[in-house]
Amino acid sequence: MPSSRPSAARVVELACRAPSVHNTQPWAWRIEERTDADRVGLWADRSRQLEVADPSGRNLVLSCGAALHHARVAATSLGYDPIVTRHPDPDQPDLLATIDLVRSEREPTVSGELHVLLARRTDRRRFTSWPVEEEHLQALTRGVGGHGVQAVPLTGVAERVRSGVLVDRATALQETDERYAAEERRWSERPRSHALAASDAVVAVCTVDDGPAAWLAAGEALSELWLRAAHDGLSVVPLSRVVEVEETRRVLHHDVLGGLVVPQLLLRLGWQEISRSDLPATPRRPLAEVLLGGAPAESTSLPG
Repeated sequence: MPSSRPSAARVVELACRAPSVHNTQPWAWRIEERTDADRVGLWADRSRQLEVADPSGRNLVLSCGAALHHARVAATSLGYDPIVTRHPDPDQPDLLATIDLVRSEREPTVSGELHVLLARRTDRRRFTSWPVEEEHLQALTRGVGGHGVQAVPLTGVAERVRSGVLVDRATALQETDERYAAEERRWSERPRSHALAASDAVVAVCTVDDGPAAWLAAGEALSELWLRAAHDGLSVVPLSRVVEVEETRRVLHHDVLGGLVVPQLLLRLGWQEISRSDLPATPRRPLAEVLLGGAPAESTSLPG
């Protein structure tokens, strides 16, 4: 069995490349070194919760779910079999999950999936008018999630039009709220793109239930879908405003989704111009800032 592989800190570093609402990066991690398998704990960092846009903490937990899936991808690529326990301690609700990094027979490798994780960006530039074929969208969303999560393509004309109206309505309501505008300015330097174009593909990330466990699972599904889309060359832009405003989330739930599943996030997907330059990675918090107890002194560079 391989005796040397990247540290648990490298798994955390890669997990922190996950997308998050307003780029809040609302996670904290604790590494426990063990003889059999190091354990990584994922915690909600409530100091980075959006009080106006996200008073329930739904988007915070969803963002942490995306980081959890990124951690699973990174751990697998680096030669571990990650064993995940979600919400392991009812007395510590902010401990969202633990990951036991069990050493496998696989050698650490920079896999294709890890390359996609490293290259993924949130590209808010306007997509081309080239449509995402419905068959492609169905294949992309098929089997995403688990734990009561569904990625629902909105392909009907009526539901797409209705979704666009709701996105515009949520944007108008939030932009008249100075508290929200101030919060957005604090956390995000780049403007968010909200309008839906006719050629955009639209997917709703939904759950059967609504609560922290469902939000975490929705975030994991978001990351899985995003990495699948990036592998295919598609860009993904989250439209979180429509679920941040209770009025538009309720209408999306009842009128567009038929009341059968609960919307946790709306996404638009499309193709970028081939000639466009790559976007630089959005800066991430230093490892020492996200690790409870501080970052280890050892190197966390990738193998090879």
